[in-house]
Amino acid sequence: MSEKQTTPSPGEQEISRRELFTKLGVASLGVAAAGMLAFTYRFLSPNVLYEASPVVNAGKPESYPVDSVTLDVNSAIYLVHVPEGFFSLNAICTHLGCMTAWKPEAGIIACPCHGSRFSREGQKLAGPAPKPLSWLKTWISDDGDIMVDRSATIQPFEFLRI
Repeated sequence: MSEKQTTPSPGEQEISRRELFTKLGVASLGVAAAGMLAFTYRFLSPNVLYEASPVVNAGKPESYPVDSVTLDVNSAIYLVHVPEGFFSLNAICTHLGCMTAWKPEAGIIACPCHGSRFSREGQKLAGPAPKPLSWLKTWISDDGDIMVDRSATIQPFEFLRI
């Protein structure tokens, strides 16, 4: 029995084991370098967080009757109209950051999660909240709309008189 040895054709070339491992090593280094470049690009590119404006247009004063408390869920503010004028409160509980709710039957603002209770003026009545609800800067725009700045707090009982 004779073993027949085949010779590679001119287009084919036999690769030695050493050459195979060399090519695999170079390819794996290329993949690692490409991954490193991708992570480097991600690290060096700016990571910007776009947030909505803290200034909220609450609408015309005529749309709020006297002795009303209106919650704007999207901006987390209460707009309160009392005989002295308008004021705004932050609707986020000062305990753990839950959204509070106006309870008109009891005349209080209540945190449904942990039981904190606040007066219509934002003063703490009961519960684990450490501070009262903050009063927010409120003013009338040139168009006659009520504007509220959620990023600017003011001293309590500074009413917007119209």
